[in-house]
Amino acid sequence: MKNQLPGPTTPRFLQMVQWIADPLRSMERGFREYGEIFNWARSPVSDTIFISNPQVLQQIFTNENSQFGALGNPMVTPLLGENSLLVLSGDRHQRQRRLVMPPFHGERMRSYGELIVNMTDRVMNRLPVGKPFIARIAMQEISLQVILQAVFGVYEGKRYEQLKQQLSSILNRFESPLIASFLFLPFLQRNLGTWSPWGRFLRQRWEIDELIYAEIAQRRQEKDFNRTDILSLLMSARDELGEPMTDIELRDELITLLVAGYDTTALAIAWALYWTHFQEEVSEKLRFELDSCQNSNLVDLVKLPYLNAVCNESLRIYPVAYVTLPRQVRKPVKLLGYELPVGAALVGATYLVHHQEDIYPQSKEFKPERFLERQFSAWEFMPFGGGTRRCVGAALAQYEMKLVLATILSNYQLELFEKQPVKPCRRALNLAPKGGVKMVMRGRR
Repeated sequence: MKNQLPGPTTPRFLQMVQWIADPLRSMERGFREYGEIFNWARSPVSDTIFISNPQVLQQIFTNENSQFGALGNPMVTPLLGENSLLVLSGDRHQRQRRLVMPPFHGERMRSYGELIVNMTDRVMNRLPVGKPFIARIAMQEISLQVILQAVFGVYEGKRYEQLKQQLSSILNRFESPLIASFLFLPFLQRNLGTWSPWGRFLRQRWEIDELIYAEIAQRRQEKDFNRTDILSLLMSARDELGEPMTDIELRDELITLLVAGYDTTALAIAWALYWTHFQEEVSEKLRFELDSCQNSNLVDLVKLPYLNAVCNESLRIYPVAYVTLPRQVRKPVKLLGYELPVGAALVGATYLVHHQEDIYPQSKEFKPERFLERQFSAWEFMPFGGGTRRCVGAALAQYEMKLVLATILSNYQLELFEKQPVKPCRRALNLAPKGGVKMVMRGRR
């Protein structure tokens, strides 16, 4: 029996700085030196056990609420609120998840397809021909408008413009590792007025809350039961006791859906645009498949095998969410030969799983065909997490990613401004293409 978990012996604060600056290098170093399980100080006060063995992750995710418990993520509480799915645990998390899940499945989700295509065309048509643009920024514009209309149900007017400006601004605030460190290091969270970074963040959060609560109040007054946006559906949802969500709960879940769906989806599409134009044979195969299905409806379009493979490979090679949400050991358990104590925090190292050479040979290479040749388990391919903490908006995110990519490649001619490899970097809590993928619009196809 092994006794102490392996892990870096450098000072805790230095480990934390390394993690904030370059999470992929930190994980790769940990895997290279210690293997599929190791200890890493991700905060000034606590350690996190990283696991990249798919079978062990399956054991963890399928034994939740017995051996392992969903652990809330207090780090994001200042941004998302205390009632967010990403913060709650136990019975409160289960109750909230049951209320939030229904709008993201079936016909309700597919009804947003036409909106996604229209938003894509609107943004792409505004790009000047022959001039460079940043793909990440253009995809963020599409993603934000989809969220404002599909999730918030806001289409135009003063509140729409205010929400659009404020929401994009507050999320972009955490794009650099330096500002993101405010979420990791609580001692930096000091309100010293609007001249201080944290003070400006709190002021902007208050302004956004005012807009959201005003929209909720207007909806309650209108009582329009024919609306199909996600806010309206959440307002009409009831738990087992017949109780609706409070205004605070609605606010926290709306912000969570925004944070979880805005930057993550935009980054995933930006990565897909990079890979399809960096490897021209990929875009040629994909355009051939899309051109052969020009008269297909949106439901059939998103089922196209090579389109699905390209999107999955983009999510695999650089998963936007490169680790899973943490779990906590509830009973003493042995994993990979180590006895783990009650209370230990466990994290699935998604990025490391996606680069296991025995599962994904030549894992650093972009090969969509691997998803045509083999079906991977939920523990081998996990860009949206797993278990009871799997992203509730995963189906909508994949749907949006496929439709945006299909619309762009079918109707527009783009090329990379410089055909150079793009490296990943941290953007807030996500994995982004460094520089945002600089491209040039050459016109419509």
